[in-house]
Formats: sequence, structure tokens, C-alpha cells
Amino acid sequence: MSHMLTKKLPPVQSLLVFRRVSQLARQQYDVVVVGGGHAGTEAAAAAARVGAETLLVTQKIQTIGALSCNPSLGGVGKGQLVREIDALDGLCGRAGDWAGIHFSILNRRKGPAVWGPRAQLDRQRYREFIQSELLSTPKLTVIEGSVEELLVTEPNPEEPGRHRVTGIRLANDSHSVTAHSVVLTTGTFLSGSLFMGQTASPGGRIGDAPSCAGLSQTLKERLGLRVGRMRTGTPPRIVKDSVDLSLAQLHLPDGCPTPFSFMNTQTRCKPEEQLPCHLTYTTPGVESVVRESLHVNCHIQQDTKGPRYCPSIESKVLRFPGRSHQIWLEPEGVTSDLLYPQGLSMTMPPETQLRLIREIPCMHRAEIHTPGYGVQYDFVCPTQLSPALQVKSTQGLFLAGQINGTTGYEEAAAQGLWAGVNAARWALALPPVALSRTESYIGVLIDDLVSRGVTEPYRMFTSRAEFRTSLRPDNADLRLTLKGFEIGCVSAVRYQETLRVKNSLQDAITALQALTLSTANCKKKFPDLPVSETKSSSMTGMELLQYKDMSFEMLASAFPEHLSSYMDFSQRLKIEAVYKPHCEINKKEIERIQKEENMFLPPDLDYFSLPVSLSHEVREILDRVRPSTLGAATRLEGITPAAIVSLYNYVQFAEKRERLIHRKHQNQKEERKRQLSARNASL
Repeated sequence: MSHMLTKKLPPVQSLLVFRRVSQLARQQYDVVVVGGGHAGTEAAAAAARVGAETLLVTQKIQTIGALSCNPSLGGVGKGQLVREIDALDGLCGRAGDWAGIHFSILNRRKGPAVWGPRAQLDRQRYREFIQSELLSTPKLTVIEGSVEELLVTEPNPEEPGRHRVTGIRLANDSHSVTAHSVVLTTGTFLSGSLFMGQTASPGGRIGDAPSCAGLSQTLKERLGLRVGRMRTGTPPRIVKDSVDLSLAQLHLPDGCPTPFSFMNTQTRCKPEEQLPCHLTYTTPGVESVVRESLHVNCHIQQDTKGPRYCPSIESKVLRFPGRSHQIWLEPEGVTSDLLYPQGLSMTMPPETQLRLIREIPCMHRAEIHTPGYGVQYDFVCPTQLSPALQVKSTQGLFLAGQINGTTGYEEAAAQGLWAGVNAARWALALPPVALSRTESYIGVLIDDLVSRGVTEPYRMFTSRAEFRTSLRPDNADLRLTLKGFEIGCVSAVRYQETLRVKNSLQDAITALQALTLSTANCKKKFPDLPVSETKSSSMTGMELLQYKDMSFEMLASAFPEHLSSYMDFSQRLKIEAVYKPHCEINKKEIERIQKEENMFLPPDLDYFSLPVSLSHEVREILDRVRPSTLGAATRLEGITPAAIVSLYNYVQFAEKRERLIHRKHQNQKEERKRQLSARNASL
């Protein structure tokens, strides 16, 4: 078992005391991260890994790493994000391996590129792991506190932007904390309101207050950012012993758990210790309760945008009348006596919630431990951000997570990691870094946000990635870890392990390519393989692996002297072989897109006076969003292909003119040098 899973977690409480005592030790940091959710924890850890002195400010230290809603991680699209976060040395993949109690690969009926690694989690174990990791991270200090406002000054004239953030002011405190950069990861806490029935109260999560009003005011009024309002919700938690699980469908986990982290070969939870999930369905009685209670449900009556991809039961009943809906009953932990009813998010009064769940046969005697509720909160329109997740108009301010209009732990964690990396690089006077949508799901996520914006909470799907056959869960380490090491967020240990894997895979592929068999020999060695007689005279090992019925184990058994040393990579080699033709076709398209992606659009470009053929509407869109590259501009709604051609020609001409001017200046400098040398020689 991996050393990461056998370690004993340090006692969190002693670390908390140390960190809280140290809160007044210094008033200057490189990076301040506001919020201790999934985005904040990844941002703080990443900034510290890059080498920045980092401060994480959270309202309650004991809720760091809390799974505020569902007790699960990963899934289709989301699992790809977790693997990429892990490849960049993030926390959540290893935390999932430590806390997972039910592991499964979703979408197995389809190709490996769209498989979705997923795990049910033990809430307590997950929180303990994240807290232990954070509170023992070098260069990272964690304090309890609420941020009253951002410190804003005049911008550095040498950088684009109208403002500069220089730190934070804590609530109920006379002093400020200065920093070169600030990352806001406020989740649902920015001007958050909780809704249950006709009752509304301030808050971002049940039992926790919202962020200070001054923070939202700073964003809107002082910085002039466009802010919107979104809503989400959570189901009631059900007492496990009050549910008759024999009336629900049993769903067992995978027999052999697949870890999220590339650094782990096994999960902490042994295969036989995993817990099952159960599936049930809504009934006509559920729909009746929803319709009867609409008049006492103010949250569902609001115009605020709600999630299309994880809607409340009220929304599902109103949108799809007469339909039965799936409800997954998920365990909350090994020792927990609660169940999480995935798909039953609701905001009606508590007594009505009880009536509703008892309309489902297996829950006809169920008891509610904690009622469901709705949350409404402010978000910042993400087209105001650069691909580094920095606010374009404000130097040193980065945003990540639900504040950017996303939903889900994985989307938040991915943004947090990348914002943390760039906030640290800004603080250390290093250039920003971006991820292309051609190389990662994180790149797809960020590009969708900053280029297209959101009209509803954004959720990742594999269908959002144009090159998903290349962006697979199995190769996230090869795609991102070496780059992560170059930019400073990946440890030397992980870097060396990835190099070992990369070299071993390359050696194995070389061995497979060198292994050639005639069609006749193929039929002799593998009689059940449907090799066509009209096939070319010989086939390589890689070509043989592309057959559905051929496994690497079969090949290695037939040619042990060539392949037996690569058995640890059998599944990865099979996937590489299957997708090799697709990836080769994609390669040229990726190169074309990368050329567009890399064509830089100056941040101070005056689109209204640009001497090219663009409609006023297109100029308005470009001026509002200010895409950083031509590739980002191509994905803006309302931007025509003709407009892209005009922009392309203008940038090409501008670059050519810039080169000519630069060459002219260089020639003038050389001429002056020659004249000066000649004059000195004559003297």
C-alpha cells in the first residue's frame, strides 16, 4: 500500500492551537486566501507549494475541508478534474483515497476516455485529511476570521488595470493584513441567504454566517465589478435506521477500488470494507406534496438562477410533471447514522419535507435529522477574469470557485489550484500561466468561464471538451505533472515518479511497436482474434492491442521476454493503443487551435476605434469581455467567423509592423554605434 495511505494523521487540535497563536506573528504575506472550502484549500496549498508566504483566512477552522453538500467526489467529467488536480499535486485526490468508502468507475459501457472515477466519502475522514495537510504545509498560516473589506489602492502604471489590491481588513479588528495578491473563494457565503419555507436568514451554510457585507460592497462599488445572484440547495439528512433499505435497490461498489491519486496504488478502505448505496424513486405522492406546498416555498418562487444540473425536487416536478425521479441513498461515513438522499434537494418547510420523503416507500417511516434548505448568493460574472483567474481591472485580485458561477466541489478545487498558482506567481513577480483547453479539462473549465461567462451554475461534463480522447483520466499525469513541476506547484517526488512512469510507458510502446507478427502467425497464436485475412502482411503489438478482445496480459503471456516487465502498465497501454488512431487525427486540429490560442490580443486594445470591419455589436462584446487570445475570442457568443478573420489580419499586421519598427530601431542603434566608433577612431 502507498505510504500516503498508511501514514498517521497528526493531531489536528494541536496544530490549530499553534496556528491561531501565530496569527499575529506577521502582518505581511505574499498571498492571502479568503475562504476554507474546496477552492480555498487548494488555492492556499498551491500558493505555498509555489513558494509564497500564504495566509488562509476562514470563518471556522474546524469546517476546513467540510463536504457542505453531497458526501462524494468525482463522476463523469468531475472525475477527470480530480485526476488533473492530483497531477498538479493538489489535495482532493489523495483526500478522496483516504476518505473513500464506496469506489466506482461510472460510464464503463463507453470508452475509457469518458470513464468517471467516483467515490462516496466519509465526511469526518475527508475533513481530517484536508486539515492535517493544510495545517502542516510549510509557508502556510491558517487563522480564523472574517474579512471586512479588501485594501484597494492606485494601480501600478506599468501593468494593466484600474485598481490594485494590497491586502485585507479583518472584521472586528483594528489592523490590516497586507499582501501582494488576494484570492477570494467565498463559495455561497458572499451576501448569502438561507431559505426554508417562507423563512429567510443570512448565511452561506446552515450554522455559518455569510461573509461580511463590506466585501460584497467592495467588489460592486469600489472595484465596479458586475455581480449576479445564483441559488442552490441541499437535501435533508435522513436517520439511517428509520429507512427500510430492503425496499430500495442495492448498488455495490467496484470489487477493486480505483484510487484518484497517481501516487497511490490502493485506497485506505479495503475492498471488503466498502459500503453499498441504494436506489429508489419518487412517487405521485411526492409530486402532490410539492404542488400543495408551493405557496409556502419562497425560494422556488425567486427569479434567481438555479442549477439545471442538480435541481431541487420542486424544480424537477414543475419541469417534468408526471415523471418518476431517481433518489440515491448514500452513506455519510463508516460510523455515521445518516443517509444523504441525492436528488431530493428541497426548500419547503421542515414539516412538509417530512411529509414528502414519507411518500417514498422505503422512507415511509423516515426521520429527518437536518432539514434541507436553499441558498442564494452573489457571484462575479467570470468574463471579467483573465485565464489566470485574475480580475482584469484589478491588479493582484484572483477569484475561484462558486464566486465565479460554478457548482460542485471539483470545479471549485480546480479553479482554486490554478488561482493559487497564479496568485503566488504574481506575488513573486513571475509571469502568469494558463492551461489550454487542448491540454486539460481545467483549461476547458477556465476558458468556458472567462470566454463565455455563465447564465446558470456551471458544471463540468466530458461533452464540453473537444479533445476528450486525448484528455483522459489515465494520462492526466503525463499531460500536466511535468508542466506543474516547471511552474513550481509539483514536488520533486511526484516529478520523479511521473518521469519513471513516462519512460516506462515509452519503453513499453517501443517494445510493442517492435513486436511484429504476420497475419498467419496472429491467427495461429490468437485463434479467437477476428483478424481479417485481407489485412496487411504483418501487424505490430500496438495494432493487435487495438482489438477489443486483445488484452496486454494476453500479449505478454505470448511474448514474455519482450513484455512481461511492463505488466504494471497493462491497462494504460491498452488505452493508449485503443486511442492512438483518434489522437493522431486530433493532433493537427490541436496544433491549429493552439496557434489561435497563442495569438495574443493586447489587454488595452481599443476595439471601438480599431480600423477593421467589425459591427458595433461585435465591438461591444470584445470590449466587455476583452479576450486575452484569438482562440478565446472565437468562443464568444455573438462573434462571427468574419470578425475573427478581421481580428486575425489586424493582429498579424500589427505584429509585422511591430517587428519592422523594432528592426528599424535596431538598425538606427547599430548605425549610431558605427558612427560613434568611427568618431572615436579618428580621434
